[in-house]
Amino acid sequence: MLNLQNKILNGDCLEELKKIPSKTFNLVFADPPYNMQIGENLTRPDSSKVYGVNDEWDQFKSFKDYDDFCKAWLTECKRILKDNGSIWVIGSYHNIFRLGYHLQNLGYWLLNDIIWNKNNPMPNFKGTRFTNAHETLIWASKYKKAKYTFNYQSLKCFNDDLQMRSDWTLPICSGKERLRKNGKKVHSTQKPEALLHRIILATTNKGDSIFDPFLGTGTTAVVSKKLGRNYYGIEKNKRYFRAALERIAKTKKIEDTYLDTIENNKSKPRVPFGSLVELGIIKPGASLIDPKKKIIAKIRADGSIKYGNSAGSIHKIAAKIMGTESYNGWTYWHYNFNGSTVLIDSLRQKFYSDKRV
Repeated sequence: MLNLQNKILNGDCLEELKKIPSKTFNLVFADPPYNMQIGENLTRPDSSKVYGVNDEWDQFKSFKDYDDFCKAWLTECKRILKDNGSIWVIGSYHNIFRLGYHLQNLGYWLLNDIIWNKNNPMPNFKGTRFTNAHETLIWASKYKKAKYTFNYQSLKCFNDDLQMRSDWTLPICSGKERLRKNGKKVHSTQKPEALLHRIILATTNKGDSIFDPFLGTGTTAVVSKKLGRNYYGIEKNKRYFRAALERIAKTKKIEDTYLDTIENNKSKPRVPFGSLVELGIIKPGASLIDPKKKIIAKIRADGSIKYGNSAGSIHKIAAKIMGTESYNGWTYWHYNFNGSTVLIDSLRQKFYSDKRV
């Protein structure tokens, strides 16, 4: 049995993927060759050379060769994904549309495309095109009905209590984070850790296993290690592989105490307000009060509440008072519980912790 926990391997991904048991990983992150087809040296207006992506690993004889390569590794990645796993694939306009086509043909279910806006992109020196200021990521589940991980509440908290959108503005990898040797970049397309941090935080849980078939200089493994996830990666280039080994060895895991994230409400069992009434936690005839302790509603035996001439659910009455179409009654109403005024949602949370639901 292969040891696939927190290891990286120097080898060809098409060969090594076949050795991995099926349904092994919770997440795959893939940053494959772009197939940019650059056939000339790029220069700036001052005639200095632009070090773009013209590496040997990014060169294919034809689109067919590239397509065959992509279908092969995407097929194997689907096999090694757990049934409720998901995959992220990143690319530029050169290859992302071909990758999306293959993902759909192979039965993956596309969940989102994410636009990574680079706030410090390389300019278009020749002035012949728009500055290419973004890359596209495709997030897909293994199957249409897969119960994939999405830490919605964590991402919303991360984003100052706003829903996380599909356009992300992050800088390219630069400064001290960019690996260099003799003044030159070790890898031409090293991804920033911030990008992987968001992806891993959003779509995995602590202790999950993450696989990267094109590890490069190890960003996926480094961020996985920091966030308490298990990693496994394959890298063909020996120079990149050695850089990744050194980088991973220097990486420290964040303390377990700080790796906990906010639990998704959707992952909890639904508890109607009426359940608190029928279980005797909240008494019929007792009062609910608003946050300012000026409005009083009476609880009825069926879990409805009455305020003035209006009766209905905790949500409907709260919405009427607030003058909105809808409102979350759990975060509006308070109740006198054991001599203290508490938010009714805290009583629901008590049910979760007591495992009564």
